[in-house]
Amino acid sequence: MKLEGIHHVTCITADAPGNVEFYARLLGLRLVKKTVNQDDPTVYHLFYADEKGSAGADITFFEYPHARRGRAGAGMVHRIAWRVASEQALDFWEQRLGVAGVETARADGSLRFSDPEGLDLELVVVETNDPPLAAEHPEIPAELALQGFDHVRAYTSDAERSRPLLEETLGFTPHGDAGFESRGDRRGSLYLYDHAPAEQGVGGAGTVHHVAWASLQEDEEAWQQRVARAGARPTPVIDRFYFREPSGVLFEIATIGPGFATDEPADRLGERLSLPPDFEHLRAQVEPLLTPLPNPRG
Repeated sequence: MKLEGIHHVTCITADAPGNVEFYARLLGLRLVKKTVNQDDPTVYHLFYADEKGSAGADITFFEYPHARRGRAGAGMVHRIAWRVASEQALDFWEQRLGVAGVETARADGSLRFSDPEGLDLELVVVETNDPPLAAEHPEIPAELALQGFDHVRAYTSDAERSRPLLEETLGFTPHGDAGFESRGDRRGSLYLYDHAPAEQGVGGAGTVHHVAWASLQEDEEAWQQRVARAGARPTPVIDRFYFREPSGVLFEIATIGPGFATDEPADRLGERLSLPPDFEHLRAQVEPLLTPLPNPRG
């Protein structure tokens, strides 16, 4: 039983329209699901991914319209990295982001930048046998597009505290001095640590809420039981479950499938507001309360 790398990363935004412009129009990801936060159906939960909405390429955002700007600290993921295929891809993205007024920092094999709310992002050149998970975009050649997640970086004051859970319970393998790899039969990705800054983290816009790891659907119950035996106090299984690893980062284990096309056609993903069944009868009341969003494929 293995986890198949990163399933998705969920973050926080205070600006849903600006979020769509940045992640869908500028970075070229596909808006694959536009739904609501089930704790507050007057605000969005937005999902961006590759063309099919695949696990391994899915970055999501809870919208909190008046949220303060956050700051990553100990126990928080502070950077998200996508794969690209070549240095030529980094050339393309350095130019594209620069034209859009986004400051970048280029190093050998990587390009760092931030989204408009300060979330730290990176593109890295990676050679891998994992299939590329890319979206279609009229301004971005397929060979230069983002190809799915490579890693996330988290702040911790003591990476060794997390090693037993990551290695013995979740089956991660060591990677470098302070990193781990989650790799299954289909796909893999990295979880890397940096020493925490002195400043305490502050949740808010531009921060990561949680990182989810991909499980085969038939293994979800077994993972929940394994995590519980390790003392990590997981939630019950609801197609996914949450727990905190010892450094404080919120983890989720989410199933691969059934996928985003279960309630809307694959060629129309993200175009219509998708409501959970319990909220469908409230559509007429909910839709007028939501912030109008640009159509990134219009």
